Amino acid sequence: MKRNAMLMTALLGFSLLSSPALAQKPVVVGVSWSNFQEERWKTDEAAIKAQLAKMGATYISADAQSSNEKQLSDIESLVTRGATVLIVLAQDSEAVLPAISKAKADGIPVVSYDRLIEDPWAFYISFDNKEVGRLQAKMILAAKPKGNYAFIKGSPSDPNAALLYAGQLEVLDKAIKSGAIKNVGSQFTEGWQPEVAQRNMEQLLTANQNKIDAVVASNDGTAGGAVAALASVGLAGKVPISGQDADKAALNRIAKGLQTGTVWKDSRTLGTEAAKIAVQLAGGTKLASIAGSGTFNGGPKKVTVNSILLKPVVITKSNLGVLISAKWATKAEICNGVTGALTPAACK
Repeated sequence: MKRNAMLMTALLGFSLLSSPALAQKPVVVGVSWSNFQEERWKTDEAAIKAQLAKMGATYISADAQSSNEKQLSDIESLVTRGATVLIVLAQDSEAVLPAISKAKADGIPVVSYDRLIEDPWAFYISFDNKEVGRLQAKMILAAKPKGNYAFIKGSPSDPNAALLYAGQLEVLDKAIKSGAIKNVGSQFTEGWQPEVAQRNMEQLLTANQNKIDAVVASNDGTAGGAVAALASVGLAGKVPISGQDADKAALNRIAKGLQTGTVWKDSRTLGTEAAKIAVQLAGGTKLASIAGSGTFNGGPKKVTVNSILLKPVVITKSNLGVLISAKWATKAEICNGVTGALTPAACK
C-alpha cells in the first residue's frame, strides 16, 4: 500500500512538472517603435528579429508614427497581444512614463532602447551619446578651428539631444570662451525631422547674412536638411557639417564632400544586444545582473538606471572603406555619382 502511494506521488509530481501551465512561459518581445522615419530603424529591427529567432523568442511590434498618444496605446496593445517583455524606442521620454509604470505594475520588464527613459524599471541600452557629441564637435573643430558655428540639435523631447549638445559644447567650450568660435545660433529639431532642420538652418542663415562657417548637426537626417539649406545659398560643400548614424545618403554626401563626417553607431550590435537583454529579463534575470551592465544617471532628472553604453566610431572620407568591409553599405551606395580629383580612396 505504501509503495502504491509512493508511486502515485511520483506520477503526480511528474504530471505537474510536465504540465503546460508550469512549463517555461514563451518569450514574446513587444517592440514599440517611435517611427520608421530614419533609415536606421529598419536595420535595428532586422537585428532584433534575427537575434530573437536564434533564441526562440517571438517578435511583435507597433509603429507610433511619431505620436505620443499612439505610442501609449501601442504599448498597451502589445501587452494585450501577449508581450512578456517590452523594448521601447521612446517618441517622448516624459510622455511614455505612464506606460512604463503600467508595465512595472503588470510585472513586465522594459528595455529602454537607444533613447533614455528615466525610470529605474527600464534597462537602458544605447551608445554613449555624450561621447557622440564630443566626436561630432571634434571633427568640425579640426575642419574649422575658427568662425561662426551653428548648432542643429535633435528633438527637444529626446534626452539624447541634450546629451549630444552637452558633449559638443564640452569640446568647443575653450574655443568659444577665447572668441575663436562664436555660437551664432542653436535650434532644436522637432521629431528629428529633416524638413524642420532645413527650415531652422534657413532661419539661421538669414539671421547671420549667410555668414556661417561650420554646422554641428546632431544626426544625419538633420545634416541632410542643413545641407539642403546651405545648397540654396551656394554653401553646400563649403561649410563643414557633422552627422550621426551613418545613413547611406549621408555616406554618399561624405564621399561627395557635402558632409564632413558622421558618427557610426552599429545598430546591428545595438539591436542584437537589446534582444539578448530582453530575453534575459523575461526569464527573470535582475537588471543589475545583466552581464556588462553599469549605471547611468546623466539624464535631465539624474535618475539612476541600469545600462549598457556601446562605443561609437567616427567616419570621414578617409575611412569610408570601414563601412564597406563591415557590410554596412556597399561601394555602389557610398560612391554613387562620386567623381573628380577629390574622390575618396573607398570609391577608387
